[in-house]
Amino acid sequence: MSQSKAMILGCAGLSPTKDELALYREERPWGFILFARNLSEPEQIRDLVAGLKDAIGRPDAPVLIDQEGGRVQRIRAPHVEAYPPAARLGEIYEIDRGAGLRAAWLMSRLHAFDLTRLGITVNCLPVLDVLVEGSTQAIGNRSYGRDPAAVTALGTAASEGLKAGGMLPVMKHIPGHGRALVDSHHDLPIVTASIEELDAQDFAPFRALKDEVMAMSAHLVFTAIDPDRPATTSPKVINEIIRGRIGFEGLLLSDDSSMNALKGTLGERAADIVAGGCDIVLHCNGVMDEMRQVVAKVPELSGESLRRAETAEAAFRPADATDERAARAEFWALVSEAKA
Repeated sequence: MSQSKAMILGCAGLSPTKDELALYREERPWGFILFARNLSEPEQIRDLVAGLKDAIGRPDAPVLIDQEGGRVQRIRAPHVEAYPPAARLGEIYEIDRGAGLRAAWLMSRLHAFDLTRLGITVNCLPVLDVLVEGSTQAIGNRSYGRDPAAVTALGTAASEGLKAGGMLPVMKHIPGHGRALVDSHHDLPIVTASIEELDAQDFAPFRALKDEVMAMSAHLVFTAIDPDRPATTSPKVINEIIRGRIGFEGLLLSDDSSMNALKGTLGERAADIVAGGCDIVLHCNGVMDEMRQVVAKVPELSGESLRRAETAEAAFRPADATDERAARAEFWALVSEAKA
């Protein structure tokens, strides 16, 4: 069987079209990512996931989702509960650290119950971005807060809850998106903080969780490191900061290549992401013309990127014996009892 290509793709609707299936079979993405437009009833989601995996002949292909809680929760009620945003966990932690850590672990463990029964295996959390005053609401309450130590502790608990449930986490957005003053979906954020400030605050949670197997890059410029290129496409940021100063050696996914913080055609963006040092190009919106441009520029997984992908795939472990009903009751009791 041919080697997977260094990319994760989306699809346009509730089921893959003939053209999409043909593209997947021919181009062999390493995995897939799902959004609200792809998700309806549980049976439909299971069928979609099975169809995507079958298209590339890999029943163990990673299937990703952003199921954080709050406004970034792709599967919603009535199919899963309406979970709070990360900021609520941060509020609980401020009142009672033990309760906050337990709530963070439990919420991730509940995500794992919800998602694994649908065939979804990777959740793109924790958000380890440390907020600063005036930063864009694109992160906002998706962050645990402004204290790097609290973000680290809660992010660690959230990661462990996913892994206990048989899923893998993706840390985001490395090396830190909390200082962005504009939304990278629409514009390129420019961060002018010194390397010392960044090291003490923004990089700290990622350094503490550097042994996780996957992380997602940040589409923003750090003028103190590379004033010309966003972190996602910057060899200097990736090699000197993410791989060097932070020490992350896992699989590095780009944030979505269709976001307008990146410039150029989708093919040019994909080529820049690969050249910058990301292991995997992420393309999310399912637009066929864009996907064709991306797949033309993405190589097969090889070398260190292949090794990291294989390490990530080998990191899945069986779910623990947590009782789901008891976990749900405990989680919502913690959320309701801790009054900010």
